[in-house]
Amino acid sequence: MKAMILAAGKGERMRPLTLTTPKPLLTAGGKPLIVHHLERLQTAGFHDVVINHAWLGDQIESALGTGEDFGLSIQYSREGEPLETAGGIVRALPQLTGADCGWFLVINGDIWCDFPLSDLKPPADGDALLVLTSNPAHHPGGDFQLHSDGTVTEDGPDKLTFTGISLLHSRLFQGLDDQSGKLGPVLRQAMGDQRVRGVEHRGQWVDVGTPERLQALDQTLQHRKP
Repeated sequence: MKAMILAAGKGERMRPLTLTTPKPLLTAGGKPLIVHHLERLQTAGFHDVVINHAWLGDQIESALGTGEDFGLSIQYSREGEPLETAGGIVRALPQLTGADCGWFLVINGDIWCDFPLSDLKPPADGDALLVLTSNPAHHPGGDFQLHSDGTVTEDGPDKLTFTGISLLHSRLFQGLDDQSGKLGPVLRQAMGDQRVRGVEHRGQWVDVGTPERLQALDQTLQHRKP
């Protein structure tokens, strides 16, 4: 199975930091955010990674190269103007899937999480597996409801937050093109067909969406025991 890191956003909420540096290359704990992902992917047994980029994407390619330094093989999906999440995935599908495997892992480039990626297994009766977590203070309402049978729905009394980590099957994107917008509506439609499953992550997760959260994450990682 291959993995995709979503790294094409302009990082407007992170300005002025992202005026000259793409958000995935901002550092926390002494290394770029995207390097944390690459290291976790390699540890989990992944080998092939696709990274989409747009804003200052040449810096990402220059920093990461072919992935050899990380024990990985990296390919790039170059967007020029950034596509929305579903569109970016559709653009990269030929690099992500093949006749032998329609499943792939997707990780948002602007998060930090200690979820063990090797624990993710494709569900036998679904098209998506989402990793959900407790709602942070800046997103108290959550995103989706995880039920006791593992199904995920759009609505419910105890919604959790989508971490930005998921296993997706190419079936989700049948009939869509790279102008298909965000991933959320695609997932919600699949939820309506009872084709989405979920797991809850009770460990650490950070949506690194502002300079303040980046600074807090940096301090946390700097003080972690080796």
